[in-house]
Amino acid sequence: MVTLTDEAANKVKDLLAETDAAMGLRIFIKPGGCSGFSYGMALDVRKDFDRVLMNRGIQVLIDEESAPYVEGSEVDYVEGLTGTGFKIYNPNAVSTCGCGSSFRTKDEAGVPGSCS
Repeated sequence: MVTLTDEAANKVKDLLAETDAAMGLRIFIKPGGCSGFSYGMALDVRKDFDRVLMNRGIQVLIDEESAPYVEGSEVDYVEGLTGTGFKIYNPNAVSTCGCGSSFRTKDEAGVPGSCS
């Protein structure tokens, strides 16, 4: 299960208000980033084989390949001096990069690369 904080849910609801009502928040991982895997998020429609979770009234869409890597994660939306945006707190990450947008797990190192 992936959960959203109140702040993240409110921000996603604001973004969804400007789109098609059938859309949800897609959370995925991809190879890359300085730690091996990078997070991705997008507003999207449900695809075949997606896991669909309802959290705070929002469809959270996760593809089968990404699901084990983000299981148990919490998505927050933060505003601060160092930046504003979504942050993922992932209990599966044993190492993260300085920017916080890439990670590795105990069993998977991914494909480290640029954090850009």
